[in-house]
Amino acid sequence: MSTPIDPHALEGFTHSPFSANGETHEVFRIGSGPAVIVIHEVPGITPLVAAFARKVAERGMTAVLPDLLGTPGRVMSPRYAMQSALRACVSREFATWARNKTSPITIYLRALATQEHERCGGPGVGAVGMCLTGGFALAMSVDPVMLAPALSQPAMPFPTDKKRRSDLGISEQDLAVVKQRVDEGLCIMGMRFTGDKTSPPERFARLRDEFGANFIGVEIDSSISNPWGYRKGAHSVLTEDYSDAPGSPTKKALEDLLDFFATRLGVN
Repeated sequence: MSTPIDPHALEGFTHSPFSANGETHEVFRIGSGPAVIVIHEVPGITPLVAAFARKVAERGMTAVLPDLLGTPGRVMSPRYAMQSALRACVSREFATWARNKTSPITIYLRALATQEHERCGGPGVGAVGMCLTGGFALAMSVDPVMLAPALSQPAMPFPTDKKRRSDLGISEQDLAVVKQRVDEGLCIMGMRFTGDKTSPPERFARLRDEFGANFIGVEIDSSISNPWGYRKGAHSVLTEDYSDAPGSPTKKALEDLLDFFATRLGVN
């Protein structure tokens, strides 16, 4: 039995198709001001992903959500997540296993970012990827239009061995371009739970090695004794494992992320 679609999840969003690089996807938007591309996690644009997008909009920016997998508004479930993950694994657009490779879907996302910059104005755009898409904002940073890239629990390539655990899901050529942009002042933000095996600590260590102080890494304690009760396998910082309790580390991470977007995009 399939999980239900929340009929209210995308209320207030507009949507239209966008095509680039031989790909067409429906794109959902809410808010006004400079664009932030919200690249959903597996399984798709769930109600919690949409709720995060509303927080971006409330902060004075336009949240732009391309529908890459799944059914918009459908509620998360293990079976639904597995179906979407399998779809991503066989898609040529997602480099789920390959090392030192940029996923082809990022070419589409870069074109979308360029369009949304023209549509929304501002000095540039921001982006946040989550889980399977967590590293996409990094790859999008080869373009000067990207001013605020954020990586939430980046999980690709799947960390099946030592080398993949530290791999960033980007080609060496693209990484060199991003490093040059970092040298010129670009900052990159990342978030993960400390016990998350799908987004391993070696990946954040590599990000720090590559980008130094220009990588803002947020690692949230999910050990058994953590005072906030995050489960040991906590993964989704901004959605499924997010706690809005006052003073919680995930709430602070969200606030810091919104500040990061607003500051870099010139939002008061």
